[in-house]
Amino acid sequence: MSRRGLGVDAGLEPGLAHDLASRCQGLGFESLWSNDDPGASGLETLAHFAAGAPALELGVGVLPLDRHPPVAIAAAIDRLGLDPARLWLGIGSGALPTQIEPLRRAVAELRELVPGARIVIAAMRPRLCRLGGEIADGVLLNWMLPDGAARAREWVREGAAGADRDAPVVASYVRVAVGPGAQARLDAVEGRYRTLTPGQARHFAAIDVPLGSVGVATATGDEAREALAAYDAALDLTIARVLAEPEASALGAVTDAAAP
Repeated sequence: MSRRGLGVDAGLEPGLAHDLASRCQGLGFESLWSNDDPGASGLETLAHFAAGAPALELGVGVLPLDRHPPVAIAAAIDRLGLDPARLWLGIGSGALPTQIEPLRRAVAELRELVPGARIVIAAMRPRLCRLGGEIADGVLLNWMLPDGAARAREWVREGAAGADRDAPVVASYVRVAVGPGAQARLDAVEGRYRTLTPGQARHFAAIDVPLGSVGVATATGDEAREALAAYDAALDLTIARVLAEPEASALGAVTDAAAP
């Protein structure tokens, strides 16, 4: 049975982050996640979450290695007082010219620098999914439909089997918008990602579905829960990525709809 996490954009105001985390803990979420942005630190957002929800696991997805070498990640975790035992550290190659070997090295370095943290590799295609299965504690998918997520989970399991180890957790961000303007919010974010990089463009071309189809945009919370159930069947951890204005009532509406 899939577990459920909640994800937000980095940089959420500390008080809002604290209160959102407390709400999520009460609703039964397993984990809280933040992305990372050049102008907003995902690890700092996790520090605000940590104070509001001491029982929840914390994930950052993802820290691109071109901006966040392992030694800098370890230093930030220490500076912020984050407990490695609660952390899921998501990493990606970012703008590095190659992917496989830098990720392989970074996973090994982070295991030494931040013992106890679980290392997650961002992946969308077979090679990286199999690499995650081979060496990581988790694989974080993005912008997939349920059938694509199920197929990617098989690639991860193939990598794990080849390395003679148990398969890691397969998670995915699933954008969720609820209420008035929900479809427009999903359309806007998805439209931006469809042309963000050549790799993203190829990914969406392969999916070949209309704009605003890769995620959940519904009028009501009940409809959102029904749509998320299809992802739960394909994943070990479904991370509902909130599409809402950064204010309490809007965040709360999506959080309640995505609760396990």
